[in-house]
Amino acid sequence: METPAPLVHLLQALEVGDLSAARAAAAALQRSDPGTSQLAAEVFHELRQPLLGVKAYAQLLAEENGPMGPLKLLLAQVERMEQIISDFVRLSSDRPAPQQRLVLASAIWAAAKLFTLNPDSARISLEVDAPENIAVQGNARLLEQLTLNLLNNARDAMSGRGRVKVLVTQEGPVTVLYVADWGPGIPPDMRDRIFEPYVSNSKRGTGLGLAVCKRIAQEHHATIDLAPPNVLPDQPPPATVFRIAFPATAEATSGTRKRLLIVDDETIIRMVFRDLMGKECEVLEASTAEEGLSILKQGPVDLIVTDKNLPGISGLALAQQARALSPGARIILMTGYPSLGTTQEALELGVMDYLLKPFDDIRQVRALLRSALSAAPVPPRSVSARRVDVIDDNPTSTRTITEALARMGLEARVIQTPEVVALDAPLAVVVSWDFTPASGRKALELGKALAQGAPFVVMVEHLTMETTLDSLRAGAVGCLPRLLFDPPALSRELSRALKMTTT
Repeated sequence: METPAPLVHLLQALEVGDLSAARAAAAALQRSDPGTSQLAAEVFHELRQPLLGVKAYAQLLAEENGPMGPLKLLLAQVERMEQIISDFVRLSSDRPAPQQRLVLASAIWAAAKLFTLNPDSARISLEVDAPENIAVQGNARLLEQLTLNLLNNARDAMSGRGRVKVLVTQEGPVTVLYVADWGPGIPPDMRDRIFEPYVSNSKRGTGLGLAVCKRIAQEHHATIDLAPPNVLPDQPPPATVFRIAFPATAEATSGTRKRLLIVDDETIIRMVFRDLMGKECEVLEASTAEEGLSILKQGPVDLIVTDKNLPGISGLALAQQARALSPGARIILMTGYPSLGTTQEALELGVMDYLLKPFDDIRQVRALLRSALSAAPVPPRSVSARRVDVIDDNPTSTRTITEALARMGLEARVIQTPEVVALDAPLAVVVSWDFTPASGRKALELGKALAQGAPFVVMVEHLTMETTLDSLRAGAVGCLPRLLFDPPALSRELSRALKMTTT
């Protein structure tokens, strides 16, 4: 197939480092056939690897020889090329990213950290006001990119020292993110076109940053626009204010307080959780599993956090019995003595996470609890399909899994590429941790996305605490060693994980 002319022009411009020509060629490519844009996205993906090598060695040379002018210029050009590639790939992608309930402040602070790593950001005074009790439905990586793009846009608009402010607030049921700067402002003739690709008033930017922001906002069913300067109380008022409004959720409009049950025989641990979450939800306490079960008999709770080693009934036994008393509750297990066996049991019981004592960062614990409490309930599934999607490119294990599923009266659809066209929801998914095109956590993301709410089982070459814990946190119902089963044995293990009766 002949390479399209716009793509040739773009690659030639990147090869010689002519970013103005690259921008013009990218604009022409964006207007061309959608298939051409997809091809360009794939080519750009491959370009990232050599760019990474160039950047890494330039950084090493700068460490050895000091911040030499030519090296600083080279690194700056490479970083701008990386930004062009990332932005174009994002605009060319039609695949929605997975979303979950998350604390918006976490994504904003991650973007702020990346922003400060750029030496050019040292001239900018950055202020962040992001309460940690405001959550939205979204993708953390994309919200981080949206915020970073707005920060970079504000910095690049200012030639000298400047000020940028990020504010997250709740306006009724709507969550709003403001990014303001005290720069030169946006010319009136550009305000209506500012979110179009390659429209920019800055010589430093790629002209894609705001277009990417609009794309990300749309993926989150949010709106992004320019707000009047007086929307913020600061004096003097900012020159430019971007406003991103996230849609209200049923949870935001409901006055019902969530209920959190903490089960631990250590008084100080229960006090920590009460002080950590008491202002945001109703915190119930129990020092034993028996006390916890008594509380559950009085009414349902939204989240149970229990220590594994309790006097009397263990935390794992509590989790098992809690399923019958409060079916909708999510469960988090705590322990100071993690083991592969315990993690496997927790996974089979549907425990959503595994907190290790002592906690490294109490803020991360709070973010986890908020996310668990705010997550939407999983609706009941009614699936008549007998198809199980098998994501694996190993011929031996694929054959074993297919035979095991046949013994259960199920049909396997083998998938050997991450580029999968979604069909109707399968009965279940079996995904290989060692799937060559997308291994490890990427394989888990692929399996979860393809499952569309169905249970999925992870097969691993080497069963470890790390792989099992990652599988648990991804929402898998089982994590099994891939090559240690013959079809009859694997059939029994899959039946147990999927809670099915073998035929």
